[in-house]
Amino acid sequence: MSWWQQSLVGFDLETTGTDPAVDRIVTAALVDTVGARRLGATDWLLDPGVPIPTEAAAIHGIGDDLARSKGRPAKEAVDEIAAALCERIAAGRPVVAFNAPFDLSLLDAELHRHGLAPLAERLGGPVAPVLDALVIDRAVDKYRKGSRTLQRVCEVYGVELTDAHEAGSDALAAVRVAVALAERYPAEVGGVPLADLHARQIDWYRDWAEGLEAWLRRGKDPQAVIDPRWPLR
Repeated sequence: MSWWQQSLVGFDLETTGTDPAVDRIVTAALVDTVGARRLGATDWLLDPGVPIPTEAAAIHGIGDDLARSKGRPAKEAVDEIAAALCERIAAGRPVVAFNAPFDLSLLDAELHRHGLAPLAERLGGPVAPVLDALVIDRAVDKYRKGSRTLQRVCEVYGVELTDAHEAGSDALAAVRVAVALAERYPAEVGGVPLADLHARQIDWYRDWAEGLEAWLRRGKDPQAVIDPRWPLR
């Protein structure tokens, strides 16, 4: 069977903001699947230890009161999330995300913040294989107009997103988009061995980042810098 017909794990975080270096995890989910079929999920609600901005709470629905009264201590939960993720990777199960450098980098930053072993140290090597539905979509349908939000990409590939910005729902949607991409683009995605597809995404992301940086420097921001590293900064 091809990789997209086998065991996968969707991964998503909802956070206090959009900077993976400084923002904190509020909710997290790992969704276990076989192909696009959901088998089960593990979810976490955290007390991030800092105020949750109203803008972030408006997106994911978790405010300070709920996080403080029901959330797990951040250090304890972050360690659990990393352990669960690394257990699946070590078992050979690809991690599927939508914009992996955000989620994986933010989790790694949280581990460093709390004095815990980072992902690569836990794995004894690179965080791989990773499947990034956003990176793959950008590469195989480069000239499609319109936004590339998860909600919009789900519409393009006929994937139902039942509760946008709920971590478990977003993680499952990312898996289903990745499977849809594999089915639609067998030569570029579905029929490619996982190790090769992981390597291709490194190149695809770098090419996208360099192109965006050049475009920004020509007009909006002469000093723009887009980090080209994938899947972890």
